[in-house]
Amino acid sequence: MSGRPRRVELDPEAVGQDLAALVLAVVELLRQLMERQALRRIDQGDLDDEQVEKLGLTLMALEDRMAELREHFGLTPEDLNIDLGPLGPLLSTE
Repeated sequence: MSGRPRRVELDPEAVGQDLAALVLAVVELLRQLMERQALRRIDQGDLDDEQVEKLGLTLMALEDRMAELREHFGLTPEDLNIDLGPLGPLLSTE
């Protein structure tokens, strides 16, 4: 695979995996957005220590579940980073 993120290519033989990749890409995008928002709230001091701990555990559990789902469908994190053409890749690589 080249250095560019892959585009969604629907193949009648692999439509289930392609659909799983698309759904997981959207879920991963939402997970990254939630993580960024949580970090902003922590940096602003909006959360007490207990809330920070709970949020951290929740985000780690979500990341672990995403890894399990990717493995179940035989996908890598790169498989979820859909190329949006001139807009660039869907997911942050930070």
